[in-house]
Amino acid sequence: MSGFDHEAHWSARYRSVGDDYLFGTAPNRFLAQQEAYFSAGMEVLTVADGEGRNAAWLAEQGCRVTATEISPVALEKAAKLARGRHLTVDFVLADILGWEWPQAAYDAVVGIFIQFATPAERLRQIGGMQQATKPGGLVFLHGYTPQQLEYRTGGPSAVENLYTETMLRELFAGWEILVLREHIDEIAEGTAHAGKSALIDLVARKPV
Repeated sequence: MSGFDHEAHWSARYRSVGDDYLFGTAPNRFLAQQEAYFSAGMEVLTVADGEGRNAAWLAEQGCRVTATEISPVALEKAAKLARGRHLTVDFVLADILGWEWPQAAYDAVVGIFIQFATPAERLRQIGGMQQATKPGGLVFLHGYTPQQLEYRTGGPSAVENLYTETMLRELFAGWEILVLREHIDEIAEGTAHAGKSALIDLVARKPV
């Protein structure tokens, strides 16, 4: 694993906006568009969930949500957001690159803009998400493609951290691909994600 201090980096970013939310408090648009897949009582894991906007939205759908995040600063904001909306979310302070992932515990596992992992770390990260998904369960992944480096409206600056359709097909070989598309869109998520963006969406079902 790289020597980069993810916790210090992200805590500094979340602290930099004070009481505001770096990525806003509305759910990610791709996730909200998948509403039909979520129903009351579903067990859902959100990975590196930041300040809790997506976990809160999932809880509003009636899901039982566990949200992992490496930054205590972000988790404090996430807990405040959930309390303000009278929602229950199980927030877990965890570095997912070293986390002991549960085995087949969730109906859905969600990763929104989690492209801080190097290629070697990504194998562990995606492998963990797959391991945590129940047979027949779903993984939702949303991020940037290499074309995003032209726009620089958010996301990592390292091309090897970005997703392509070919890469995701390989990572999810043997799974049923329900959605896989690259697209250009305008996004507005707080101050950190704003403007024209090169995006990729994945919804994949684990074999039974």
